[in-house]
This record gives sequence, C-alpha cells and structure tokens, in this order.
Amino acid sequence: MRGAIAVATAVSCASPVFAQDIRLSIPIACNLGEDQPCFIQNYVDADPGPGYTDFTCQPLSYNGHKGTDFALRSEADLARDVPVLAAAAGVVKGTRNTIIDRLYTPETAAAAKGKECGNGLVIDHGDGWETQYCHMKQGSVRVKTGDRIAAGDILGAVGLSGKTQFPHLHLSVRHNGKTIDPFNPSGQKTCQVAPSETLWSTPPTYQAGGVIDAGFAAEIPDYSTVKSGTAGSETLPATSSALVLWGYAFGSRTGDTLVMEIRDNSGNVVFENTVELTKAQAQFFRAGGRRTQGAAWFQPGTYTGTVQMMRNGAVISDTTTTVTIIE
Repeated sequence: MRGAIAVATAVSCASPVFAQDIRLSIPIACNLGEDQPCFIQNYVDADPGPGYTDFTCQPLSYNGHKGTDFALRSEADLARDVPVLAAAAGVVKGTRNTIIDRLYTPETAAAAKGKECGNGLVIDHGDGWETQYCHMKQGSVRVKTGDRIAAGDILGAVGLSGKTQFPHLHLSVRHNGKTIDPFNPSGQKTCQVAPSETLWSTPPTYQAGGVIDAGFAAEIPDYSTVKSGTAGSETLPATSSALVLWGYAFGSRTGDTLVMEIRDNSGNVVFENTVELTKAQAQFFRAGGRRTQGAAWFQPGTYTGTVQMMRNGAVISDTTTTVTIIE
C-alpha cells in the first residue's frame, strides 16, 4: 500500500477574509493524498518578485503561477476520466473543448500559444468572483456558455491539454480580476503559521512533497515511461539481468533523501540505498537495484520494494510495491 503524505501545515477553516465571499469545494473527484491517486503539485505563487514560493513559503509553485494544480499520478490515469467538479455554484461564462491532449514541448509551443489553458471553462459566481478550470480532456467538457450549475456538478474530466507537462487540473480563483489564493486569500505571508482564513469549505491538507509512485523493472526505466505509468512490471523472470526498484516523487528540497530497499520473499534485504537530493525539484525519479552478473540469483516468489522520502530526519512519505519473480 502507498503511505499517506505527512502533514506539514494545517489550513484553518476560519471565516473568509472577504465580506462578499465564496466557499469552494474540491474541484476534482479524487481522494487527495490517499494512496496517491492525486495530489496538489503547485500552489499560487506568493512571491511578487522574480522568485517563487507557495503560501507556506516553500517551493511548491513556480514564478507567476496563478492557480492550484491538482495532479494525477501518471498519464495512464487519464483513461479513468477523473471528473472535474464545479468548486462553487454559478453561471458558465465560456468554454473550450477541442484541444488535443499531449505533453507541452518546444515542438508544440507554437500550437499552444494563446491557448495555454487548453480545454476548460470559466464560471461566474457573482459579486466579482470567478473560477477557471484548465487542461481538461479533449471532448470531455459537458457544459456550455450560459449554463447555471451547482457546486459539485461534473464539468468534464482531467486532461493533458494546453501548456502542461503532466496530467492535472489547474484551478484559478479571481475576485474582480485579481488572482486570489484560496489557501491564503489575504495574501499576507505567515510562513510558519497557517493562514487564519481560507476560501475552502473543507481545506485540503498541505502536502509537503512526497512519493507519487514506485515499481520494479529489469533495468532502469526511461523517465518518460515512469511519468506515463508504464514503467512498472508485476512479474519478472528469474533470469532477468537485474532487479531495479524505482521511485517517482514530487516537491523535493535540498537535503531531502530518498531511501530505497528491496526485500525477498523471506524478508531478507537484497538491496538498500539512500540517495541525497541536492536541489528543489517539482517532480523527479530515482532508481537502483542489483545485477545478477551472469548468474541468476532471483528465487521465485514475491519481492517487496519500499521507497521513503525523508526530510530533516523524518519520513514525510513512503510507498511499498511488489513484484513476483517467476521461473
């Protein structure tokens, strides 16, 4: 089972900061942080200068980011058509539904210009409030301009359209045209103290980075296959040239470590390694294992891999995965 991400900051449910406020519900039908089917990759950039921080003064954002990114674990999860939900009641102002789903690259940049949001829509909630939903799946948007919708109504599905390099829903919240961070609507930095106000009806727990996925392979996989969700093998032959454990994670900080361990079906440790992470990265993967060196040493049975992400000596996230070695 995949372990839950440790809580770094609890978000308050206190009264909103605006007199004419809205209350937001989670805009994606997914259990955030539970077995990692989805997680928040980026928050609104709280730094007005050339740098970037999220509302906790940590680097889960990027320069100029104006929304909250609710990410899926891999591109393979797009097939599940994870529903995008209306965060609050309102009237649809406009939609787009024809952009193809593909990774943003230098080769596709020209086609995405002016359509960076990809497929999506904007909802007017009244009193100057609106929300925007980006990167939705091509053809999935099921509402049209002028539709009146309720909070929680299905708008479409999470996709990979527009300017994006991972499958996610980008939610922007605006008041009279100004970007508002729903986790910290006042915009005042408190860093070590949770904001006293929020726009969420039930605020999501802040996730301070963690392990997204892990798996086994017979060799170190390409990063593209890790992100696509196709790198892991459920079974491997005993004659494989190597047994490799890989871990896919997000939100690293300088000084974090990734601890990797493989145990055989008797519980014996056959591989262990601690990898120091030397910089902050939005997403990354590491891999390691043991080669056979020409002689098959794998005994048939179930092998268990554990990947732990550690910060300041404490485990903030962990994942276990298994592979069956067959003759």
